[in-house]
Amino acid sequence: MTNKFNLKEIEEKWKKRWEEEKIFNAISDKKRRKFYLTVAYPYPSGSMHVGHGRTYTVPDIIARYKRMQGYNVLFPMAWHVTGSPVLGIAERIRKRDPKTLMIYGKLYKVPEEKLKEFEDPRKIVEHFSDEYKRDMKNLGLSIDWTREFLTITPQYQRFIEWQYRTLYSKGLVRKGKHPVRYCPSCDNPVGDHDLLEGEDSVINEFTIIKFKFNNSILPAATLRPETLFGVTNIWLNPKVRYVRARVDGEIWILSRESVEKLRYLDRDVEVLAEIDAGEIIGKFCRDPINDREIPILPAEFVDPDYATGVVMSVPAHAPYDYVALRDIGSDIKPIVIIESNDNEKIPAKDIVERMNIKNQRDSKLEEATEILYREEYAKGRMKKSIERYGNMSVRECRERLSRDLIKSNHGDLFYEFSKRPVVCRCGTRCFVKILKDQWFLRYSDEKWKEKAHECLSEMNIIPEEIRQNFQYFIDWLKDWACTRRVGLGTVLPWDRKWIVEPLSDSTIYMSYYTISHHLRKINSELLSDEFFDYVFLGNGDADKISKNLGISREKLNEIRNEFAYWYPAEWRLSAKDLVGNHLTFHIFHHTAIFPKKYWPRGIVVFGMGLLDGQKMSSSKGNIILLSDAIEKYGGD
Repeated sequence: MTNKFNLKEIEEKWKKRWEEEKIFNAISDKKRRKFYLTVAYPYPSGSMHVGHGRTYTVPDIIARYKRMQGYNVLFPMAWHVTGSPVLGIAERIRKRDPKTLMIYGKLYKVPEEKLKEFEDPRKIVEHFSDEYKRDMKNLGLSIDWTREFLTITPQYQRFIEWQYRTLYSKGLVRKGKHPVRYCPSCDNPVGDHDLLEGEDSVINEFTIIKFKFNNSILPAATLRPETLFGVTNIWLNPKVRYVRARVDGEIWILSRESVEKLRYLDRDVEVLAEIDAGEIIGKFCRDPINDREIPILPAEFVDPDYATGVVMSVPAHAPYDYVALRDIGSDIKPIVIIESNDNEKIPAKDIVERMNIKNQRDSKLEEATEILYREEYAKGRMKKSIERYGNMSVRECRERLSRDLIKSNHGDLFYEFSKRPVVCRCGTRCFVKILKDQWFLRYSDEKWKEKAHECLSEMNIIPEEIRQNFQYFIDWLKDWACTRRVGLGTVLPWDRKWIVEPLSDSTIYMSYYTISHHLRKINSELLSDEFFDYVFLGNGDADKISKNLGISREKLNEIRNEFAYWYPAEWRLSAKDLVGNHLTFHIFHHTAIFPKKYWPRGIVVFGMGLLDGQKMSSSKGNIILLSDAIEKYGGD
């Protein structure tokens, strides 16, 4: 006799019982050990796919395990709907864009009548947050849904206003000009959620070194200005036509593609003539510091659409340059300018030979470059023989030399994406733009960086090897544009024409979870700064605040005590692509706002789920809907 195992029926039975008995609803209890974990809340602009399912299953396993150990576990969820991506989706649906209609109609299976409602962006996030919640429940996730919220609910917005007034009062938000990712069509800075391509691309700051060529300048853009002393030649692409252009009064020879980029960087650029690279290759230029004669050589690997299209060659410390010279049989001798453990070796030559790199097309070259750059930045010192900069750390020399070159007009700054292309959801190519009169978070502040490092040093990080990535990003981060002109979100309280952008309103929301179920019942107008100061920081007099706000003293203390019971979180879980922004911001903001006892205790970073070797993306159509997988195989 065959027994049929009806998985769906069994799952429905237990889901119903869990909800009826509210077994995942966390209640503070000082007699019990608590365990609090959070995972990045989703941006519900489309359906969940199996990659999302994996993301939220990981913390669920931990939550269930800790409950079995007897812990009082809080595992909440919310919906991140801030920003402009959903506005772009609504606009494309309004215009009946075929690709968007295909994704939402066929891929996400949204009925035609419902799809018409999506011309209102709020309808999109309402629909998909409900769908996400359904799928999470069907997956059996042990979430406390009593703390659920959207990032556009009034109570949450008052919380964000408090956060930014607090940061502003500490001098950690400033107005100025700064490079940002920018969409010319939307006329707006863009964040990760605003992009079709290039979500993990960051803005790199290059130093332009002005090599003298006749009465012109060859502007070589580099991330490592300290290696100027080891330059042996300049690379130009022989198959590219360059231009002679007047840049702020100087004559530069550079790629045509870089002209538009310079204009976005607030430079005055006038193209005077086109130049064939062959007219320059084989001639000599001079370095701006020591007036050394430098040959100009051909290299097809030079990308005219990357920085200025002019590259300085440092074969002792750049694996690409060493291999390129080896490939063309050049007798140019590398110049070692950074001390290493073995001063007899040429660092780039050594790593190329150790990794058995064959030629310029070898995929291992990129890895070799990253390894060597990281090692020399962390441990390297300039050779003592280098005038003025000898025996400096690589980091110190990089900053000092760049500053000196710019001050003497032998250098300049240039900004470029780390990865390309970067494409807005509207389909337009993005550029780096110098934005004026924008509001920035001062992640460049050295004292703030010190506190972030202190916090990190006391945190648990899984996997441990990711710790060095956090250390790097804390040091690397510059000031961050934290506001946008358009999109859903919280208005900047002291300058209401700006809206706080998505990565900047999602840094300390883990604290909000602890009290969100209480705030749902309180008029948002009562949630003043003195309310949040008392609840989160313990500042102020409860009787006075109660009288001012009309919230009972007992309720104030109940909310304060609930926060103090759960905080800080034991673990914050997220994907590796958020290490350089959200997760590092998370550390910065906690150290700025909360006392040390509430700083985060641990971060878990996991990888990306791939389908056929590619990151799953609705825009590429390479996804499997989680609802389909659950229907076919069951949640378990």
